[in-house]
Amino acid sequence: MSRAVLSLGSNLGDRFAYLRLAVDGLRDVLVAVSGVYETAPWGVEDQPDFLNAVCIVADPARDHWDWLRTGQALEREAERVREQRWGPRTLDVDVVTVDGVRSTDPELLLPHPGTAERATVLIPWLEIEPAAEVPGRGRAVELLAALPESDRAGVRFRPDLLL
Repeated sequence: MSRAVLSLGSNLGDRFAYLRLAVDGLRDVLVAVSGVYETAPWGVEDQPDFLNAVCIVADPARDHWDWLRTGQALEREAERVREQRWGPRTLDVDVVTVDGVRSTDPELLLPHPGTAERATVLIPWLEIEPAAEVPGRGRAVELLAALPESDRAGVRFRPDLLL
């Protein structure tokens, strides 16, 4: 069984519709999906706020490369344009972890770099998997607690948006 954690984000156009497009595209392999959170942009800060969510997916026929291709296909469906690193996007699907897989391939680093420092991933992930661990880094709950309060406070739950 190949089980993965995917992070979803959108900050252009109908942000919620793009998250829903991703979740609907994963429906046949979806194990759990977090609530939706609104967060300030990271990296390039002069852009609209993001909506973020995390999904757990599983499929015995898919490996880590298949999860990457699945995410890229969803981004293409959302007409994502890659113009600027960490810039605005209709949809971003990151492969955060794949159970039992570590990768140093530049095209697919696993676990996803920066996960241990991103409240935008840790908070929604912990919502659906309280015992989550970032391979090689530790328990997600402890990683989140080590982040500055301002990072945690910047991730705002949106109870009005349900995936």
